[in-house]
Amino acid sequence: MTSHAANRYVGVITGTSVDGLDLALLEIDEHIRFLRTETVPLETTLRDQLLALGQPGPDEIDRLGAADQQLGLAIGRGINRFLEAADIDGKDVAAIGSHGQTVRHRPDGAAPFTMQIGDPNQITETTGIACVADFRRRDMAAGGQGAPLVPPFHAALFRVAAEHRVIANIGGISNITVLSRDGSNPVSGFDTGPGNGLMDAWIDHCRSEPFDADGSWAASGHCDQSLLNQMLADPYLSRQPPKSTGREHYNLAWLTDRRGAFSTSNVDVQATLLDFTASTLCAAIKRWAPNSQRLLVCGGGRNNKALMNRLASLAPCPVETTDQHGVDGDGLEAAAFAWLAHRRLQGLSGNEPAVSGARGSRILGAVYRP
Repeated sequence: MTSHAANRYVGVITGTSVDGLDLALLEIDEHIRFLRTETVPLETTLRDQLLALGQPGPDEIDRLGAADQQLGLAIGRGINRFLEAADIDGKDVAAIGSHGQTVRHRPDGAAPFTMQIGDPNQITETTGIACVADFRRRDMAAGGQGAPLVPPFHAALFRVAAEHRVIANIGGISNITVLSRDGSNPVSGFDTGPGNGLMDAWIDHCRSEPFDADGSWAASGHCDQSLLNQMLADPYLSRQPPKSTGREHYNLAWLTDRRGAFSTSNVDVQATLLDFTASTLCAAIKRWAPNSQRLLVCGGGRNNKALMNRLASLAPCPVETTDQHGVDGDGLEAAAFAWLAHRRLQGLSGNEPAVSGARGSRILGAVYRP
């Protein structure tokens, strides 16, 4: 075992968009160093199964169990190939931090719960590496939303004394992290609303395409202001944080309910959804981070040129990507779970109560050892 073994961690996440396995290899000591990032496509049948599990349907327990096993195996095999490409032996990795795939997130109500699948037993058996998983439920048991969990990692990477910053992760859902330049102020953050999820679902429904490359289809249409106003009336948007949401709420059924009274063309619906994502994110920044001096965007949404242009026109500050600051925007969320695995093995807290609403700091994740 090399001297690096105790410092290297792999993070993996599929994300709300379920567009692949995002993988990150980090070396963590007093600094955080990104050694490698990669996105591996999911096998189409498994991706379809995971997307279907995001909504109620028949035979859910059997489908859930099968997808849990298959995703765990796919993650383990993906990590083995990832490490082989990096010429790193699994024995030289301290642990894997696996978020898994969220199939249901119900943080509100009488019995709040959140469920992520991707069996960590399969991951450990396949890789021979310790796996830390099930990060969200301890925060929820302590009264928190269980999400978002990435803001403390954003703070470790991007907080500076020179300016107030906001980090926006635009995946299937959008969330922001508010970083005051005053390090004594707590980190804050929450899910602002939809990210790519509604746009992806709509173009898949209309054109059987998994996403709108560069936002070109949306850019060819026009925002329907009346339909946009109907969307903006959604009660979630006016709720105060802490709050979190997911595909359980923002999905095609949600869109159909709001589109019913309008005769908007398909392409104009796409343009309106793009504006909806940009306007809700920027409205949240203006309300909850009015002193922001820079917005850094990560996640798949940063590759949507039309969306980034719209953000630039609406945001109260300059808009850049985390890539421009030396951090791959695709691998950032996966890297956060590598960092959280490190925190778990070191016996350090992983949540931020000011973000999630938990009663206090908690050590997150369960450890599955070889």
